[in-house]
Amino acid sequence: MDLSPYKNPENKQGGPLKTTTWGALIAFSLLVAGLGLNSYFSHSHGNSQVIETAANISPSQSSADASVGRGLYGSAPRRNALGSASTSQPQFGLGANGANGIQSSALTYGNPLLPMATRPGLKDPSAPQQDPASGAAPAGAMSPQALIAAKIAPDLQGIDPQKPVDVIVQFRKSSAISDLTADGASLKSDLSLIHAQLVTVQGSNLNALASHSEVAYISPNRKLRGAMDPVVTAVNADIAYANGWDGTGVGVAILDSGVGYVDDLNSDGNASPSRVVYNQSFVPGDTSTTDAYGHGTHVAGIVAGNAYDSTSLNTYPNVYRGIAPEANIISLRVLDANGASVDSAVIAAIQQAIALQNTYNIRVINLSLSRGVFESYTLDPLCQAVESAWQSGIVVVAAAGNMGEYNGAGTQGYATIGAPGNDPYVITVGATNTHGSGTQAAQTVTSYSSKGPTTFDHVVKPDLVAPGNAVVSLLASPNTTLITEYPALSVFPCNGSGTSCGSQYGPANYMQMSGTSMATPVVSGVAALLVQQNPSLTPDQVKARLMKTAWKGFGQYTTATDLGSGVTYTIEQDMFAVGAGAVDASAALANTDLAPPTVGSAMSPTAVYDSTNNTVSITGAPGTVWTNPNVWGNSVVWGNSVVWGNSVVWGNSVVWGNSVVWGNSVVWGNSVVWGN
Repeated sequence: MDLSPYKNPENKQGGPLKTTTWGALIAFSLLVAGLGLNSYFSHSHGNSQVIETAANISPSQSSADASVGRGLYGSAPRRNALGSASTSQPQFGLGANGANGIQSSALTYGNPLLPMATRPGLKDPSAPQQDPASGAAPAGAMSPQALIAAKIAPDLQGIDPQKPVDVIVQFRKSSAISDLTADGASLKSDLSLIHAQLVTVQGSNLNALASHSEVAYISPNRKLRGAMDPVVTAVNADIAYANGWDGTGVGVAILDSGVGYVDDLNSDGNASPSRVVYNQSFVPGDTSTTDAYGHGTHVAGIVAGNAYDSTSLNTYPNVYRGIAPEANIISLRVLDANGASVDSAVIAAIQQAIALQNTYNIRVINLSLSRGVFESYTLDPLCQAVESAWQSGIVVVAAAGNMGEYNGAGTQGYATIGAPGNDPYVITVGATNTHGSGTQAAQTVTSYSSKGPTTFDHVVKPDLVAPGNAVVSLLASPNTTLITEYPALSVFPCNGSGTSCGSQYGPANYMQMSGTSMATPVVSGVAALLVQQNPSLTPDQVKARLMKTAWKGFGQYTTATDLGSGVTYTIEQDMFAVGAGAVDASAALANTDLAPPTVGSAMSPTAVYDSTNNTVSITGAPGTVWTNPNVWGNSVVWGNSVVWGNSVVWGNSVVWGNSVVWGNSVVWGNSVVWGN
């Protein structure tokens, strides 16, 4: 396999929560594995489901046995329909467009959703509400057994009744007064942010837990993975920098694999103190805050690198400056040395970011990771956590995922947005390719970038796109997992004239990767510039401003070749591929339009398919800006992309139906991205 710097190995063998850079290898694995998508995506550790970064993962990832259960799901142990635990991964890859594989599952869509007296993530009763597309059945119309079954996540079906499983139990009210020990549950941690507990329980006791009236929903502790040069100019951040907007005083929380103490994250002139002002690990059993994987430091550099090494220390092909080069970084490590994590670790880190909000002026959370979607966002504990941060005044930016090449369910990459990017509150980011030009108009959507609408709820996603292909940013250490496995990712300095580059001129301080993991911090950096300019902006005002001012000059179609498989994809650049357009820092800073400050005023709208005339319309929840046709109307925000779309998405029963599109196993961005 060619490991040139244009192919990014970000999601090689990471654990559950991985970056969105690994989508391309997934496509390659599909070719090799044939029908073996389940094994390709199953990276489970024990019974937990994995969250992966928005990078692509290599086909060498091992599959894991799925858990099995009894009770309402059957009296005998059986293999999970999804095949293995789902993981969240970093959404990144090597410099090319990669394909991400997603498994499809036989789970049915539209399990009745129980009315929740107090949704864990919704603290503002005045916020606009978006009902799940499946609709909730009235509680009175359901049998007691159906009520219990509706409280148990679909990917807990068929778990082994004799094996212990870690689950997140969400409560209707505070979890502090809830004691589940009588049902054999052992408390591991309290997730008060979302009124939940992480507990270990025998599979046979799940029904007993669900029978409690105060229990709202039970889901696995799913696993996740972490799913500049031309980049800065392509989003006009160079203009913002020239005008004095550099993120000074703004704290950006990076929930990733850790952030290394490198030159470009120090104060100006490589002086102390470091702008990494806080470090903490939430990786189970590992208190080290070192970036052993190498993904988090790369992401932090895209947000806030000051280009010291590429301007003062050595000669490099370009100047590698981040979008907000004076911002402070709060490093909350959730991904292990393999780029994997679990829901509970990410939720705990989000909880800590909220607790540290005033101490470090945390205004932005960056989540370059994702996992699969198994229920409505209204029930998903990860989505509830990001909503809590949003309602606390923190802009949450999440990777879309690297599954854009996946066609296992016949959707041609549609309906592959990962969690928590499927939540309508947050800003969800897809990836573009600048083709090395550094110009805004050269951008095209990458083949691996996941497309909407979201599974179950049919939310219009992504919200924005940004450069994510072949992005050069900081290298934490030559000993990180990514560089050890993919040494070709290293970017070495050059001779004085810049005509020759290589290790003979010094050690590499930068590396190149691709994926929605790389696009996400571009938007996080622009958000930091906006709140520096106007600290009173709320998350919804930031989101609405970025969407309205995004560049909307995409052509209707583009093509991209996956460098791993050689397959060329024709991509329709519609609203489910590019969202509202490519983020534009200069335009956003120059604009003065203000959405209402109300929490939820910029919730992403829902796409509604009309089978009678084969059309799709956009419906904004009451109270959202999208219902104002003059300032925030469809044509203003989404441009021409809203009227395109004769592709498979129109009329595709899977996209608009009730089933999980990719199945149940490892989630998102499963290996190095190889596409364009």
